[in-house]
Amino acid sequence: MGQPNEIQTFVYFLKSAIQQSQLKAAKAVNTEMVQLYFLLGAAIAKKTEEAQWGDKVLESISNELQKELKGLRGFSAPNLKKMKLFYEAYPEMLGRCPLLEKLTGDQNLGVAEIGSTLSNELPASIGSPTENQFNIQKGPPLEKELNIPNGSPVENEFTQSFWNIGFASHVIIYSALNSRAEKTFYIRSCAQNGWSKRVLENHIKSKLHEQDGLSNNFDTTITQVEPSKAIAQFRDEYLLDFINIDDADNERVIEDKIVQNIKDFILHMGKGFAFMGNQYRLEVDGDEFFIDLLFYNRHLQAMVVVELKRGKFKPEHLGQLSFYLKVLDQKVRLPHEKPSIGIVLCREKNNSVVEYALQNNQQPMGVATFKTKQELPKDIKNFMPSAAELKKLLK
Repeated sequence: MGQPNEIQTFVYFLKSAIQQSQLKAAKAVNTEMVQLYFLLGAAIAKKTEEAQWGDKVLESISNELQKELKGLRGFSAPNLKKMKLFYEAYPEMLGRCPLLEKLTGDQNLGVAEIGSTLSNELPASIGSPTENQFNIQKGPPLEKELNIPNGSPVENEFTQSFWNIGFASHVIIYSALNSRAEKTFYIRSCAQNGWSKRVLENHIKSKLHEQDGLSNNFDTTITQVEPSKAIAQFRDEYLLDFINIDDADNERVIEDKIVQNIKDFILHMGKGFAFMGNQYRLEVDGDEFFIDLLFYNRHLQAMVVVELKRGKFKPEHLGQLSFYLKVLDQKVRLPHEKPSIGIVLCREKNNSVVEYALQNNQQPMGVATFKTKQELPKDIKNFMPSAAELKKLLK
């Protein structure tokens, strides 16, 4: 535990950074808040190491901050520890933090001292003092740290993605993953797709980074949009961890449980999906047919049919799906909309059988699998931060 005067001096140091970032005035956008949390984490990490403080000192720092900045949330002791861990997970990003440069160059409220102090902590290869200013250069090669080619457009894109996702999302990623390549994948994907915390957790649980992509025939059947854009809207496997089903349950039971939790299902589906209905009725010369689940995707401007199969994929499933797509396109599709897309969602599949079955089909179709929470290994079920912990993140 540090001495009271030393702690108060350090608290003033943190308080000045918070005030200058304009977080107190609620003017900081999410990007700047993430940068502020990262820099505070860096300052805490450096100071606790230098002064040999233990984690217990964070309680004193938090209490002092609450006294100095009344009504400001997000600086509890557990949250300060998360900030410290955030920096320690990505120390190579310190030299790529725009807010550090801003604080280094700003003479107001003594904040330049904060920027300069952190700049002094950067490796010599990153920056050096020049006339009391610190010229922050690019940091260590990201190629080594995060499998990103140094000096490439990919590096700039990753840096932007890193600061554009929320602090809670960063906590989920660094808490759940050890591999730098995996962290990179989820940071970029989260930024590009605007995933919520819940969707991010779901994708990590289902190991999205290991999936090869949806089995489909889009390359030969989709011409009005880029096939890759269509493929990006779907996944090879969906984790339906919000429903409980038994092996004896048929497709209708699965469908009913999905409809009861349709908001969760749409979140798991991805971006731009709107629910049009279940058991969607089609009529052909007096005969009735019913689609399990029908969606509309705004990005593709196309209806999406989802047919549920409780067992293993069979080639005949595509015949039924093809029929539905033909009827939808002729009787329901509007002139400005693209051809409908069909997905068979089943428990398991043989990719070779799927490939043969998709050949020569004229409608865009794909085959995906689903898993429920009961089917997850225990170590995967339990490795994420608890819901209670996540709710405390910004308190």
